[in-house]
Amino acid sequence: MNRGVERSDEPGGLMVAVQNGDEDAFRLLTRRLYGPAIGIATKVLGDRSEAEDAVQAALVKLWRQAASFDAGKAKVETWFRRIVVNACIDRKRSLKPVQPLELVAERASDDPDPEALAGQSARSRRIAEAMAHLPARQRTAIALFYGEGATMNEIAEALETTPKAVEGLLARARVELAERLRPLAEEVM
Repeated sequence: MNRGVERSDEPGGLMVAVQNGDEDAFRLLTRRLYGPAIGIATKVLGDRSEAEDAVQAALVKLWRQAASFDAGKAKVETWFRRIVVNACIDRKRSLKPVQPLELVAERASDDPDPEALAGQSARSRRIAEAMAHLPARQRTAIALFYGEGATMNEIAEALETTPKAVEGLLARARVELAERLRPLAEEVM
């Protein structure tokens, strides 16, 4: 239900309209936030379908908790990123593996160099498998830092912690990934 509130098409203005119950503003805001959110969620969860579910849950939470948004404390995008990250962490904790990754069939590629693509795919899969072994908060920190280019402060805000704690999460994640990916590094050399 659109209550006819004047609004800006910028995320902050749209959020004010959403806080006033403007469904059209919510649809516009959703379009603005969805792309970056699905990117983060896919990196954190490692699965597009699960990422879509997490982003859907985050959007529902944005609508329901719009009144709690305080523009003086954070930008809409930063506030929503925190909601997405929390939805991903909650989703990751609730997921139970159904089938080992080795049993999942790979789709054939149309690219001209299948051998190179197979090598890239194998490396990507091994990296994804190594990432899957990280605790959710470490995996999220790595995905935001390297995948999204987020700053320490942005990651800290998304994880509701301090930049110093983020440094620790990243350091522990790097050590774990280096250990798990050592055989891959040896193959490349």
